[in-house]
Amino acid sequence: MKNNILSVRFILKLSLSFLAILLLAGIGYTITSIYLSNKYFYETTQRLHANLAQDLIEEKFKDTHPFDSTGTVNKALFGDIMHDMMAVNRAIEVYLLDNSGNVQYSVVLDHDAPETKQKKVNLDPIKKFINEKGTSYTLGDDPKDLSKQTIFSAAHFKKDGHEGYVYIILAGEDFLATRSDLFNSYFMRLGLGGSVLTLIFATLLGLLAIWYLTRSLRKIIYAAKRFQQGDLEYRIENAEKTDLSNVASTYNSMADTILSDIEKIKSVEQLRQELIANISHDLRTPLSIIQGYIETLHMKNDELSAEERAQYLKTVTRSSERLSKLVSQLFEYSKLEANQIQPEKEPFLISELANDIHRNYSLLAEQKNIDLKLSMADSVPLVFADISLVERAIQNLMDNALKFTPEGGEVTVKIESENDHVEVIIQDSGPGIKKDNQALIFERYRQTKAGEQKEGAGLGLAIVKKIIEIHDSKIKVFSKPNEGTSFSFSLPVYAVN
Repeated sequence: MKNNILSVRFILKLSLSFLAILLLAGIGYTITSIYLSNKYFYETTQRLHANLAQDLIEEKFKDTHPFDSTGTVNKALFGDIMHDMMAVNRAIEVYLLDNSGNVQYSVVLDHDAPETKQKKVNLDPIKKFINEKGTSYTLGDDPKDLSKQTIFSAAHFKKDGHEGYVYIILAGEDFLATRSDLFNSYFMRLGLGGSVLTLIFATLLGLLAIWYLTRSLRKIIYAAKRFQQGDLEYRIENAEKTDLSNVASTYNSMADTILSDIEKIKSVEQLRQELIANISHDLRTPLSIIQGYIETLHMKNDELSAEERAQYLKTVTRSSERLSKLVSQLFEYSKLEANQIQPEKEPFLISELANDIHRNYSLLAEQKNIDLKLSMADSVPLVFADISLVERAIQNLMDNALKFTPEGGEVTVKIESENDHVEVIIQDSGPGIKKDNQALIFERYRQTKAGEQKEGAGLGLAIVKKIIEIHDSKIKVFSKPNEGTSFSFSLPVYAVN
């Protein structure tokens, strides 16, 4: 239910955002359209009437003078001109200007008003218009309101010693006011109706588009809901082909990772249970032996000979040592598995360590009648590793080799120098390990001999594997039944800067 609410809320927000964008785009389009349509109207009008002023001068000033003998403006002439112009187009206003741009006369002005005598039009647009013969869009001053500019037609005249400009406003104030009222009314009717229809149509299209575009999102939400309900195997089909391919693929990858982690947790839990069971068994055996012999010593102490008492104590000692070793291994392995042990790497001579281990195990090998050999070059480079952990790994491999090598057998420690690393090899002549079981010997409690399960903690090789892994290396095993076993791992050569 919550996922559905979130989905509806997201689609609602997406829809509102789409409508807001559409509304802003519509307003911008409308404003732009009004501006461009006005400019188009003005430019077209000016271009059509570009020669109007020149035509008026050529026609009206040919036989009639714009000024009388006293230099006064011929008001009757301009009255007739204005009458003729307004008969054709009531938007036109005709002005007579002197060479400085001062308004000398116009029918549309009240020349008795003081402000009329101060009317002066900027001549720069007029001169530009005349020079370019009206081919460019040019705005000039509106004599009625000099703060405004409008389209015009203009021409220069010279007659009977008088000269100036005929300045014709092509869109007068009254025309613009009327046009504005009509335009606003028309725009309101058209805009309101068009806006409503556009919004309805755009809303329907927008909802369809949003529904289409969010289908991949709905698939992801559905998959997440299925996963939440316990269907851990459900995945988005053809995730790489969806519109949200990155999100869909990431979801599938995340679901795979979570499922893998769950399986690992189950596996760890199963191993934990096995570990507890095996620990209980391995701890019980030496404890039972210790407890049994001690009870026997208490009960039959007076009846036992000195030789029997010594044998009992020796058995108790061996069992306690075995118990101590087992507890130590368990503690060491638990710290390695929990990443509580970090290697303290330093350069050291692996050859010296090999000599020490060979010397320490020589007596034990001699007691078991095993030939212990050491093979390495005269000059072995320094390696960069944790010397105590490497020593522990080699000791475990030596214990394992001596344990499974029969009397009269042979165990060899080899140190081989490669280009950028040193290879450590522990080889024995024991019964070997079947190929199918070689991957199992590094697991806890999976100790094998010639492919068969053998009782024991089975933590020695598991500890070796962990130690080698935290040194960014791998432990390798080469073995065949009845042909012995060889364990090897590599350590990086110390590079002197």
